[in-house]
Amino acid sequence: MTSTASSMDLRQSQASHDQRPSWQQRLRRFGYAPAKDAPRGDVRDRLVPPYAEPSPRLWRALGMSPVLAERITRWSGWGGPLLVTLVAGLVRFWNLGSPRAVIFDETYYAKDAWALVHHGFEVNWDKYGKNANDLVLQTHGHLSVPTDPAYVVHPPVGKYVIGLGELIFGFDPFGWRFMTALLGTLSVLLLCRIGRRMFRSTFLGCLAGALMAVDGLHFVMSRTSLLDGVLMFFVVATFGCLIVDRDRSRERLAAALPAGPDGRVRPDAHIADTFRFGLRPWRWGAGVMLGLAIGTKWNGLYVLVAFCVMTVLWDVGTRKVAGARHPYAAALKYDTGIAFLATVPVALVVYLASWTGWILSPSDGSGGYYRNWAATGGKGGGWAFLPDWLRSLWHYEHEVYKFHVHLSSPHTYQSNPWSWIVLGRPVSYFYESPSPGADGCPADAGQKCAREVLAIGTPLLWWAACFALLYVLWRWAFRRDWRAGAIACGIAAGYLPWFMYQERTIFLFYAVVFLPFLCLAVAMMIGAIVGPPGSSDTRRVIGASAAGVLVLLIAWNFIYFWPLYTGQAIPIDSWRSRMWLDTWV
Repeated sequence: MTSTASSMDLRQSQASHDQRPSWQQRLRRFGYAPAKDAPRGDVRDRLVPPYAEPSPRLWRALGMSPVLAERITRWSGWGGPLLVTLVAGLVRFWNLGSPRAVIFDETYYAKDAWALVHHGFEVNWDKYGKNANDLVLQTHGHLSVPTDPAYVVHPPVGKYVIGLGELIFGFDPFGWRFMTALLGTLSVLLLCRIGRRMFRSTFLGCLAGALMAVDGLHFVMSRTSLLDGVLMFFVVATFGCLIVDRDRSRERLAAALPAGPDGRVRPDAHIADTFRFGLRPWRWGAGVMLGLAIGTKWNGLYVLVAFCVMTVLWDVGTRKVAGARHPYAAALKYDTGIAFLATVPVALVVYLASWTGWILSPSDGSGGYYRNWAATGGKGGGWAFLPDWLRSLWHYEHEVYKFHVHLSSPHTYQSNPWSWIVLGRPVSYFYESPSPGADGCPADAGQKCAREVLAIGTPLLWWAACFALLYVLWRWAFRRDWRAGAIACGIAAGYLPWFMYQERTIFLFYAVVFLPFLCLAVAMMIGAIVGPPGSSDTRRVIGASAAGVLVLLIAWNFIYFWPLYTGQAIPIDSWRSRMWLDTWV
């Protein structure tokens, strides 16, 4: 009888399995794993997975004692990222003031930043004529700052950041590049720690940071006073805050779940459906970072929307793992409201606060651009009850929006976003042709040299990222891996919005905003190449060898293009040999 009952149970289970929708059965051949097939263990370990530790065989092979190995493992969580950051900082700050020139859009942001930290608003430098940049360099920045307001189309946060470096080190190339180099270096540290927390692996976290440290686009943007590098830093900081918030909230929920007699934490539907996570300070920190991102460039708004949706879905997933019967309803009731308050209003307040210098400037026509609009052209109307500064600022923002939407002036280095991911059209920030014996050109060169600063990513890294992007999309769609989904969300938030403005004048270097997520994708792909825990020694050796070759090739590629990233003079034939595609010239 028992045998028959067991047999019936087996048939019922099999029938239930066979009755799954046919699309699920078809997708299984591509790696789809239904939720009921997911491995079940201690809920605490599923909510807060432990960090991977190196195999004892590694320490024995290196001749280290267990005590020393334990200390290295404990300190590597910070020691590894700091070491990668140190290397990134050394190469970024090396000869930072070269080229001693105002390159590309530094002509706008360096001077705007200097005006902001002195007057609180941008000014018009036309009184110095076309030689304004030369005068800045010749006088080491000892010029009187004009007072006539200038019409600018980007918020002030990024320029304040650049201006801070100018206040400390002076109004010269090193001064206006200092803060972008510092934030570029710190973004490497952030990515190492973010990757470590996401992958639960110090190695993969450090690898993600190291990949960004040797990316040419990130390197060039870190050594140029443009806004996109500053925006990238705040986006990475936002993502980091949300990752920490995710871990902290899951830890709290895991601690609230009951444990059985065997010590294993069990799901609990009531707790999972009604648990309150509290204020969640890291989420409020993310709101501040989002405000700073939007206050640098408006495309931070797309990041705000994407990350808000992502975090709510994380909350749903957290409650589902804990056993919630109605995870979406519970997240909507207990999480969505506080998530909104911690991000959107906070970001808006920070954004408005960034305009304080403009708001406090005189409204008699001698202050910021359009500061007197409410008192002149904006008199009357249905919104007259609002403060003049707010109505003037709204009018300013409306005019800026129209400018951005209709910007279509042709530019030599503009590119379509379809080509960014394969580095179709990089941007030349600086180019000179020094004669032999001058400006670093070898005396025996025989012909003029090329000296260029080219904003282009490390080609092998970006081309590998194309495959890594496909991998994370597969991993997210078929394995429901939240890490892959988070990486895809970061890429989408920084990349996809530009496809709505394909007729607009846009450039490849905008891609630096989602570059950190490409590096996370490549690190995740390399982790898969090395092999999952429990793989055979043969599998690990083959995987590690393939991964090592890929990483070394990327590092070599960065070194090979080093002269084009730093503006070093090289023979023209050497320069041509680095123009791998015709569109790079």
